[in-house]
Amino acid sequence: MTEATTASAIRRRNRGTLLLILVLSLGALLVAGLLRFSGWRPSGQINKGQLLQPYGDLRDFTPTRADGRAYRWHDSPRTWRMVVAPRDCASTRRAECARLLANLDKVWRLMGRNADRVHVLWIGAPPSDVASLREVHLLRSDPRLSAELAGYDDARGDPVWLVDPNGFVVLRYAPGADPGDLRTDLAKLLRIN
Repeated sequence: MTEATTASAIRRRNRGTLLLILVLSLGALLVAGLLRFSGWRPSGQINKGQLLQPYGDLRDFTPTRADGRAYRWHDSPRTWRMVVAPRDCASTRRAECARLLANLDKVWRLMGRNADRVHVLWIGAPPSDVASLREVHLLRSDPRLSAELAGYDDARGDPVWLVDPNGFVVLRYAPGADPGDLRTDLAKLLRIN
């Protein structure tokens, strides 16, 4: 074999390798683009609650606790809030409200070492004595807070809202939703934030 034929064979092999790398790279980009625009998302990135668009904004609002003190969003940095504003827990729906409160307490306890970064905000009268529930903050009903959450109200029962550390209402869980869904989303959010 002469030097010219050897050099020509090496160039062909290098050209073939370059074309193969180019086809693989563009093929991967094409597949990624098809998956992206078809709406497919990895299951780990899909939230269980309803993502609110636009977000509710409670940053400038300071709710009042049941004892009259202010509950400020920024007093507890990096704290997520599970908010529920049940209707009429004092009469016929007492058992339903007690079950909802127990589920929220269970979700809070399952947060483990991150439980200190989660508050449960209960708006209105609780169904039972909540002194044993450490992170339940009782808030007074307020028209502005009700108005902010009213757009996502549900006649079937009491939804739960997830409020980020800055005071944005970001996720909503339908009445009777599995508390495990709330726990899954909250665990992901606590990991990122």
